[in-house]
Formats: sequence, C-alpha cells, structure tokens
Amino acid sequence: MVVQYSQTAPVQSALLYNLIERFQCIKSPMSLLAISNLSIAFGHHRLLDNANLSLDKKQRVGLIGRNGEGKSTLLAILDQRITADEGDFRARPGLKIALLDQTPDPVENESVFDLVARGLGDTGQVLAEYHQVSTMAAIDHVQLKRLDELQQKLDNSDGWNAHARINKALSRLNLNADDRVSALSGGWQRRAALAQALVSNPDILLLDEPTNHLDTDAIVWLERQLLKFKGAILFVTHDREFLQNVCTDILELDRGKLVNWPGGYSDYLSHKAAALEQERRQNAIFDKKLAKEEAWIRQGIKARRTRNEGRARALQKMRTEQARRRNKPSNARLEINKGSESGKTVIEAENINFKINQQIIVRDFSTRIIRGDRIGLIGPNGIGKTTLLRILLKEIEPQAGSVQHGTHLKVASFDQSRAQLDLEKTIVDMIGQGREKISINGKDKHVISYLADFLFAPGRARSPIKSLSGGERARVLLAMLFSKPVNLLIMDEPTNDLDIETLELLEEQLLQYKGTLLMVSHDRRFLDNVVTSTLSFEGMGRINDNVGGYSDWLQHSSKARPRNTPEKTVKPVSGKSDRKITGKKKKPGFKEQRELSALTAKIEHLENHQTSLTRTISEPDFYNRSRNEINAALDEIKSISTQLERCWQRWEELDS
Repeated sequence: MVVQYSQTAPVQSALLYNLIERFQCIKSPMSLLAISNLSIAFGHHRLLDNANLSLDKKQRVGLIGRNGEGKSTLLAILDQRITADEGDFRARPGLKIALLDQTPDPVENESVFDLVARGLGDTGQVLAEYHQVSTMAAIDHVQLKRLDELQQKLDNSDGWNAHARINKALSRLNLNADDRVSALSGGWQRRAALAQALVSNPDILLLDEPTNHLDTDAIVWLERQLLKFKGAILFVTHDREFLQNVCTDILELDRGKLVNWPGGYSDYLSHKAAALEQERRQNAIFDKKLAKEEAWIRQGIKARRTRNEGRARALQKMRTEQARRRNKPSNARLEINKGSESGKTVIEAENINFKINQQIIVRDFSTRIIRGDRIGLIGPNGIGKTTLLRILLKEIEPQAGSVQHGTHLKVASFDQSRAQLDLEKTIVDMIGQGREKISINGKDKHVISYLADFLFAPGRARSPIKSLSGGERARVLLAMLFSKPVNLLIMDEPTNDLDIETLELLEEQLLQYKGTLLMVSHDRRFLDNVVTSTLSFEGMGRINDNVGGYSDWLQHSSKARPRNTPEKTVKPVSGKSDRKITGKKKKPGFKEQRELSALTAKIEHLENHQTSLTRTISEPDFYNRSRNEINAALDEIKSISTQLERCWQRWEELDS
C-alpha cells in the first residue's frame, strides 16, 4: 500500500510520514489485488480521495473509520459491484472474491442450505440438489436413481468434504438448513450469507460487519476460522476485541485517505494518538505562517513589486491548501439526562420460573438489583436474555415467583429491533415530539442543537428516519433515550452499527451514570469496560450471578473456558506465518479419509442425540423424576457436548 503525502493529507508531518512509509505494505509478487489513486464522490462529498491499497495472501486487515466515511463503498469497489470515478484497479487473473454485504438480497424460495452451497459453484449445485432429494418425505425409484447419480458426482469431486464444511458452518451459526431465507429476519439472513462466504473458500474474503447479530460463541468461532484462512481478508467491524484477536493490520479510512497501521488494534491506538498530535502541531505551524503572510500582503503596494511576486504566489498557494484541508470532524457529545434518584432497591425477583412451549427460559431465579448496579446479560442468541429483561420490567408475568419494583423508578429502554422509531417521521419530529426545545439536566436546548451533539447536521436532522443508515438510526435511538430523565437504563444490544468513537463515548457516559443499568451485549470489550457484574445464561433455565465483566466470567466459568477461549496466536506484523515451510500441503491418506468420513457421521449422530436429550430435559415433568434419572440425563448431555467438541477439533485437524 502507498499513501500519498501532502499538506492536506491526514498525516501531515514529514517525520510521521517517514515512520509510516517504513512500515507500509509494499506491492510484491504476493499481492492479490491493488488499487492506486482511487477516487469516488457522491455529490460534493469525496468518500475516497486518491486512495491506495494492496492485499497480500494471509493478510488480515481490519478496515475502520466513522459511519458514512465510505467503508462499505470501498468493499463494493473491490468486489467490482461499483466502479470508482478515477484510479487504477488491478487483480490477479482468476481471482475469487467473496463479499459479505450488510444487506443480503435473498432469492425467492431459496433454502439456507441452497444459499450456502451456492458459494461452491458447480459442486454446490450438486450438493443443493442432493440435499433436496435426500430430505424428501417419500422417494420413488426415479428419485433413488437420481440420488445415486448425485452421490457418484460428489464422490468424484470431493463433494463430501464440502458437504461437511456446509454442515459445520450451519451448526456453528445455529442455522436450520431447510428454512426459507426470505422468511428470516435481516440478522439471520446475514448469518446465512456469512456461512456462504466462509465455505466458498475464496482468495479474498471481504466482510462488512461480520459480528453484527452474532452471539459471543459464534464470534469466537468466527475468529478461529479467520485465523486459519489461507487467503487475504479485509473486514469492517467496530468490535475492538475482534479486531485485536484477528487482524495483522489496521486500515483506516480517514477523510478520504487510506492509511495502513501495522499490528493489532492496541498498536493502532498508540500510533494514531501520536499522529493526531503531530497533525495538530503541523497545522498550528502552517496557520501561524499563513497569518504572518496575510499580514504582510495587507501592507500595500510593496507587496506587488516584482521582487515580491513569488512571495505573493506562495501565499495564494497556502490559501488554496488551507481551503482544501479536511480537518478531523468533531466527536459526538453524549450526555444522559439524569432523573431523580430511585430507591435503594430497584428490582427484587424471587424464584422466577418461565418457559415458552417446552423451552425453559428461567428456572428458580432470584436476584436483588441495587441502585447504581451496572449488570450485563451474557448468553447465546435465543436463550432468553431479552425475555428476562421484560420479566424484570413487569412487561411479562412470570409463570411462578414474583418481581417487585422499588420506588421512584424512571425507565428508558434501547430496543435492539429499534421498533420505537417511526420510519416515516423526520429525526427532528422523532426527538422533539412537536417541541422546539427539550430540557437536558435542567437546561433548555433547541432540538437542532441537541441533534448536532449526535453528529446530525441541520439538513440531515430534517431527513426521514427511513433514509438513515444503521449507525445513524442507532444514534437517533440514543438521542431519544438520553433526552428523557431516567434512573433505570435498559440497553438491548446498543453496540450494533455504532462506530468505535461513538462506542467509546457511550462507554464514558455509562461509567459516569449514577443510575442503574441493565444491558445485553455480545461486545466483550464493551462489557468489560462498563459492567460491574453479569448474569450468565448457562442453559436449561439456569442463570448465574457473577462479579465483574465478561473476562471475569470467562475466567471462572469451567463451562465457558474450553469453548470460548481462542487459541493463543502470535500474529506477525507482516501477516506472514513464522512457521518453516517444509513443502506442499500433505494429501490425506486412505486412513485419514476414512476417519474423516466416519467423523462426519459420528458428529451428525451425536448432534441428533443431543437434540433428543435437550427435548427430554425441557419437558415440564422432567424434574419430577428420580434424582438418579435426572443426574444421569444431565451427565449424558454434558458428555455429548465434550465428545462433540473433540470430534470437531479432530475434523478440523484432518480437514486442514
């Protein structure tokens, strides 16, 4: 990658430029793709301004920048879905690129299995047809003959390994192979699209917000898959822990320029802070010199003498450069509208029980929430975290047990589905509700001025909600939430779609907040930085109360440690492995191939048995059985989970 250096570039110091140039990824024979002097604008706003980038094999690059900077546009250009206004695009012949888009476009009546298999080309078509025929309720002799033909094709094309990869991705992402994609929510459609991108095994993997709508287990599994990926990866994410664990480089899109920062996210933070300080000093020197020259030109006639024409031309050039300078935009200014103090006891729950159909959500759960507690809810998607919040807020009655509220509660909720937003209203109408001014902590503030604190310019503030991006809608919801006096704050997945700077400002406000906070989040670093305790969902309705954040829970949870702790991986700065290359990848022998086939069947058998046992344990009368029978069933399902984990690990060893 090459960064153009000029007075108007984000990094304007010769010293800093030399430092960055020393570490830049130089185009090499390893490069899969390169762009140079790329520019694109929408209206007067230039998203990319003479941007340069090259991607090499085994590079894992995290692309960061503010919402609206143009990150998704860059991915679309690299996938050749859109064309830049200017610049060069070069890629190796036959290069295969897979893009996970933020908004997948499902095909009508396509199943999840068909969508994922589509990423495998001709082999995927055979697998999709094989799956359709083999899962029919009744098969006649014509279909049996077709099934035999499909099996022969899969035998000849190594299709069974591809089939196993599909099943593994579906299992890890909790996807049902036979669901219709068009009937799924946007979050589940993105999961299916992510599975397709992973199994397609491209040369370059482009991922736009891959961790959105994933629970923590799925995020950790995805980290492991990306660390083993042999090609190049360029991904957009605002999950700082994910960035730190996966990337070999940080690529920042800042005011139209692409700047590469070698190393993980923590390295980027230290280098970026030094760069911004150097930029501030350089701009101050430049502005001081410009002011001196402006004073000189105003002296009159002697400035126009022949011998001073060069100085006058230099002044004109400085004026042009200052006009072209794109200063760093201001940060959001978040401020929670604090309500009057609640009573000491906020919520007290005793022996709560709740189930939906045959699924036990909460079993014999008791807790006492005290004023000032900041509690995070941890657990897989669909396990019941949002349901527990609704029970604690008395929006749902528990089927057994009781919930009591303290005095003087003023509650405000951040809803992950954003159902509170009226898409037809403008931002001003949504926040002001017909008022020109709102009161924030005893001070009146004009609605337009208040929205400016959330980075909405006056023109944008009058836009309808339906025209906003996901990140902008999240900021509108935060603006609504913080405009109300509140002493009990409920936040369900508040971090989705927020850029890193806004996330850090939100963290700062929540740490200063004196009221009570209940929060659901899969952002591990956000939980660690904000909450003082967690409620962890351990399965079958069991909910444990733990001191500290996510890392504290992980450290003390014997169940979570073997599954959720990623392998320790030393990530070289260059993105190249430091292992000695002893030759080409060894082809699996006959015994390994037989073991791999047997493992696939064993995994399927164990997962079916696990599902059957889970249904048994979820039956209403299960805990009325004898203690020995209950313990035997619980021990068996624990044993199956351990066996499955070992089988998957061995499958990954053989497959790699």
